[in-house]
Order: sequence, then structure tokens, then C-alpha cells
Amino acid sequence: MKRREFLTSSMSAALLAAISPTFVSTRALAAETVKLGVMIPQSGPAGLFGPSCKNCTEMAVEEINKSGGILGKQVEVFYADAGGSPSEALKNAVRLYKGEKVDAFIGMHDSAVRGALTNLFKGEVPYIYTPIYEGGECAEGTYVLGETPAQQLAPVIPWLAKNNKVSKWYLIGNDYNWPRDSNAAAKDYIKAAGGDVVGEEYLPFSADNFDSSLAKIKASGADAVLITLVGGASVSFNRAFANFGLDKQALRLGTLIEENTLAGIGAENAARLYSSSGYFQNINSPKAAAFAERYYEKFGSDAPALNALGESCYDGVYLFKALANEAKGVAAEKIASASEGASFSSPRGNMTLTKGHVDKDIYLAEAVDGRFRVVETFENVPSGSTCS
Repeated sequence: MKRREFLTSSMSAALLAAISPTFVSTRALAAETVKLGVMIPQSGPAGLFGPSCKNCTEMAVEEINKSGGILGKQVEVFYADAGGSPSEALKNAVRLYKGEKVDAFIGMHDSAVRGALTNLFKGEVPYIYTPIYEGGECAEGTYVLGETPAQQLAPVIPWLAKNNKVSKWYLIGNDYNWPRDSNAAAKDYIKAAGGDVVGEEYLPFSADNFDSSLAKIKASGADAVLITLVGGASVSFNRAFANFGLDKQALRLGTLIEENTLAGIGAENAARLYSSSGYFQNINSPKAAAFAERYYEKFGSDAPALNALGESCYDGVYLFKALANEAKGVAAEKIASASEGASFSSPRGNMTLTKGHVDKDIYLAEAVDGRFRVVETFENVPSGSTCS
């Protein structure tokens, strides 16, 4: 991963050198709108999440504009694809930053792209990163809304050990930093709960045959599998897992299995499948219910299902509004000075930024009849951020 970080940093420098001799934020002195660049996956393995991300962003922007905008200005959104390689995402981000001169970025994409973008921005433009991730991001000007392993796994693994009597864990994910770093944290939580890791492997995004992995899981004697596969790979793996009969041997815990992924897996393939998240569309709260009602009224009953990743984009827009209001401006340095303690209201509840992250309630849900049913709530779980 150090090589990838070097390459993305080098790509950032090369792109900027090609476009401008200096990387200086320029803004119209009397801009008529506040411009948001929104980087979401419109292609690639995470493209499954893109439509709900776009819908939720549009909802937030429409609501804010109807209520007077941000600092009295209407919000204008510019979308770009972040579903490809870091180099492709960089090109798209430079187009928005240098071409459209956006005031801030909201990103719902993988951690490899995040690393490329923080190298590109260098704290000179506010950047709100919204999805679940591996933790540890402290780059200047970057604000993180997503769940960390300390939130998704630290309370959940001992709960499953106690209530489902599991102790032998197999870890499987795609081969990049989010799965690897998440599993590094998971090993500590498993050990603390009295369990053991009996297998671990990482697969390329292009993997579409899981027979070898399933045979390894069966032979390992695992009674629990932690899944950090992304999008279509997760769908294919979980279908094959059930067809192989492994759902009788082991339960599954996913930290990126949301409503759209579950729909792809299918109810018949989801026995003993759990998901850990800060949001499900059917969590029992008035704010969440009202949000879901507005979403389906706007986009129709056949819209992409609400999920944590899509909803995180909605929160990202509202966090930027809260930051701009606290700072009384959109300049990166003003927002950085005013960011600690910035709060906003979310379908998840009231959210407050602390050390660039957010403590939050975490829900453990089980797939039942094609839907997630929350079986346990862990309140106000700390992000584990060590940023100063």
C-alpha cells in the first residue's frame, strides 16, 4: 500500500503540473452559488451504490436550497465518477476543482481514491468523506462521517460470540487497504472475545469465481466469516456461499452489505447473514422514518433502496452547511478553524464532529425475508479517532 500511496501522490503532482504551474484555490469574488463537487461511484465494483448516493445528494441540496441555501446562496452540484482507478478519479477531481472551481468536495468512494484526493487537495479545499472506512484519516481539511472498525466491529464481534457462540473466524475481502486494515483491527477484537482467526485471504476486484475460497472456509472449520468484499463481488460471493451450503456451518458478518447488496444476494441466500452499520432504512426512529418517506415520495417506490452509503451523502451535504455556517464562509482555512464541535441533524440522529470524525449509534441487523431486521443497538460508539 505504501507503493500505491507514492504513486497516487506522484499522479497528483503530475496532473497539477500539467494544468497549472501552481495549485492555488481561485474563486470568483462575488460567486452567485456555492459549488459542491460530489465524487461517487458511477462505474466499477461499487457502482451498485451510485444511484442511491446521487438521489440522497439531490434530496439534501433541494431541501437546503428551499430553506435559503448556504450562507444565503443556492447550492450547485457537480458530479464526477469515483468508481474507477485512483488515477481516473484524480482526473475527474481536477476537472471539478480547477475547471468548475467548486468550493468543497463530498466523496463516497473507496479508500484508495481517498488517499489520492487528500494528496491532491492538501487541505486547500474542504473535503468530506462519507462512507465506512478503515480509520486513521487525519489529513488537513478532511472531515470523516463514515463508520470505523472501532464502531462496526469492536461492539459487534463480542456480541456475536456471546449470543451465537461463534469463535472461529475466517476473514475474506478485496485486496486493498480498507479490508486489510479493517481485518487487522478485527483480529484484536476476535482475540479479546476469546476467538481465533482460522483463515484470511484477499481477492482482486475482478474475482468472480469463489470455489477455492469456499473450499478453504469449509476446511477451516470456521463458524463465522467476516466479509469485506465490495459491491458485485459481495453479491456473487454470498450467493455462492449459500449454494455451497456454508450458511449451515458459519454465520456471515458484512460491514459493507447494505440494502441494495442484500437485494442482489437474494433472501434465499441470506440465512444467518448479519450486517453492522450506522444506518438502515428501517431503523426505528421518527427522523429515519420521515427521511425514508420523503425519499420514496420523491423518487418512487421502485427507487434504489435507501442504505447507509447513499444516506451518508445526504449527511455530507448537511455537514458542509453546518461547517460553512460555523465558519461564516467556505474557505478551507476558515472551516478548519471552526470545524471542531460542528453539529447537524441527520436521519441517524444529531451528529457532532469531534477530531474530524463522528461518534454514532451502531446497529447490528440480521437479514430476514430479504430485509434487514435490527437485533441490537450500540449507542454513541466512539470513532476511535486519534487525530489532534
